[in-house]
Amino acid sequence: MGSMPERELSQPWIETPLVESAALSKAAGCRVFLKLENLQPSGSFKSRGIGNLVLSSIRARPTSPLHFYSSSGGNAGLACVTAARSLGYPASVVVPLSTSAFMIAKLRAAGATAVVQVGASWAEADAHLRAHVLARDPDGVYVPPFDHPDIWTGASSMVREMKAQFGEEGPPDAVVCSVGGGGLFCGVVEGLRREGWDGVRVLAVETEGAASLRGSLEEGELVTLEAITSMAGSLGAKRVARKAFEYAQREGVKSVVLSDAQAARGCWRLADDERLMVEMACGVSVAVCYEEGLLKGLVQGLGKEGRVVVVLCGGSNVSLEMLMEWRERFGGVEGVVEGGEDVPSGVTAPKG
Repeated sequence: MGSMPERELSQPWIETPLVESAALSKAAGCRVFLKLENLQPSGSFKSRGIGNLVLSSIRARPTSPLHFYSSSGGNAGLACVTAARSLGYPASVVVPLSTSAFMIAKLRAAGATAVVQVGASWAEADAHLRAHVLARDPDGVYVPPFDHPDIWTGASSMVREMKAQFGEEGPPDAVVCSVGGGGLFCGVVEGLRREGWDGVRVLAVETEGAASLRGSLEEGELVTLEAITSMAGSLGAKRVARKAFEYAQREGVKSVVLSDAQAARGCWRLADDERLMVEMACGVSVAVCYEEGLLKGLVQGLGKEGRVVVVLCGGSNVSLEMLMEWRERFGGVEGVVEGGEDVPSGVTAPKG
């Protein structure tokens, strides 16, 4: 494999639909739109940011036989492999020993040149990649999971699409997005600014046990969590990007932290309402719509005709079996949903 400078490089992500959800709108008491990033080639929004970084790297070194490397056993790794392979380049992933066989199989199916398991944590796997793999490959390109300007620029492209998709209706009242390391959040904020939508409010959503952004905001400085205890593994960045911390202090941005139980509830209710499966890292943003009065409390002045976009960031670490397990484990935490029996998932929800 190597570069083919004479051919046109195709964009390794797609424009995704923006659809209004009747069920979530009933539940939230306003108009809720889903930006379907779960339809990206890698299964998550990561295709945009990491795809843009891969594409930019190739354009910067068009005659080099580049090899892309990621230390993420999750969505970032999948996006790296998917983007690189679609452009004709190899990609390898170094992951910790704790990575599930399910995700390793997904990486291999996506076309990873190699999937190497090393170390007890992501930090150890990442250190091995840098010291023992990249150090020996002059054509190796390190692909970080979230902390890079090219990643934020790629993620910001979804806002340009939203603007075209809303057309004459103009900007929404708010955008809801999940925050792990902050790549998606940074992209959303930069995209809103670039499109002249500075007045759109942003809800940055995390889970308890992975709330490194909220912890940093409370301390007034970047903090590193001692451990990740949330089940939403894709949000498990112990420390957010500095740029995400800076953007979170802007007017119009609100930090929201919900429980794993609420995130799980968002997942199975979305499956019942829209026939879409997402992992808990995405379900936590959906859950904002299902908690009675929460969305309207967070976005002051939001009426029945107000419009809110939930970035359905997707994620590949989900299966029907997982959804059933979460439903069984957290079924007793169901609360009251606006819309009552007019919302399908309000009828099918476990009565705990």
